[in-house]
Amino acid sequence: IKIEPSFPLNFSYRRKEIGHFKTRLELLRMTEILDLPEGCIATILSRTTPVDAGRFSLISKTFRSAADSDAVWNQFLPSDSNFIASVVSQFPSLANAPTKKALYLALSDHPIIVDHGYKSVQLDRKSGNFRYMLAARSLTIIWSDHDDYWKWIDLPYSRFPEVAELLNVCWFDIHGTINTVALSSNTEYAAYLVFKMVDPHGFQNRPVELSVFVEGGHSSTKNVCLDPNVRHRSHNRVVGLQCPTVRSDGWSEIEMGEFFNSGIENEEVHMKVLETAGNWKRGFFVEGIEVRPK
Repeated sequence: IKIEPSFPLNFSYRRKEIGHFKTRLELLRMTEILDLPEGCIATILSRTTPVDAGRFSLISKTFRSAADSDAVWNQFLPSDSNFIASVVSQFPSLANAPTKKALYLALSDHPIIVDHGYKSVQLDRKSGNFRYMLAARSLTIIWSDHDDYWKWIDLPYSRFPEVAELLNVCWFDIHGTINTVALSSNTEYAAYLVFKMVDPHGFQNRPVELSVFVEGGHSSTKNVCLDPNVRHRSHNRVVGLQCPTVRSDGWSEIEMGEFFNSGIENEEVHMKVLETAGNWKRGFFVEGIEVRPK
């Protein structure tokens, strides 16, 4: 028995109809969202991220007004009111920020020097999480107390009052620590060695060991090449190793390792730079170690 359908089985046509229906449904939903009160939109955006708020601000004037509101950006600022009060007390001009968004951008665009010049802190622009740089003065640098090996100098393009200049050492050993209490919780962080090289010697064909470890937890170690000119040479010992990159502030940096801060434990994070092969090194300037969200 052959049963004839009462309508043509044109599957291509049916797919187009379904597609049009989905498009109309999406437009209907978007219309409903656009009709939401500005305060409701602001509440929704405050539960996203600064990047998302910027994207949503392009939808309409109402969304732009909501995305720029203090209600949204107050949620992106650190919840620690003592931090904001401390920063504003040191930099009174921030108290005159016209909006919470302006304050957020000021805290993310410019590092703020704290701890008597031993650290800088700022907000990560994309996430609002804390990022710190430990100044060279706050690091343990072997032989840095001997003028024949290291020298403390002032560089006008450094954020810190002093940086460490390597004059001549064979035992290259730098160590820094930071407590996870200072960092944002539930955040993946990475540590970066920030430095410059001027007429360097002793780093050619010499892998340098970088390590990051959290007390009682994660640890990682790797060999890298700090020589900025390695791309123009063919040394077998460093070929294929990670090399430094140039930052927007003119310094070079190289990732030392990463770790996750749950915010549950009070832990010390140790970051170490080591090269002790015996060859003498010079022409290396240390600004610090930066710890920032991945």
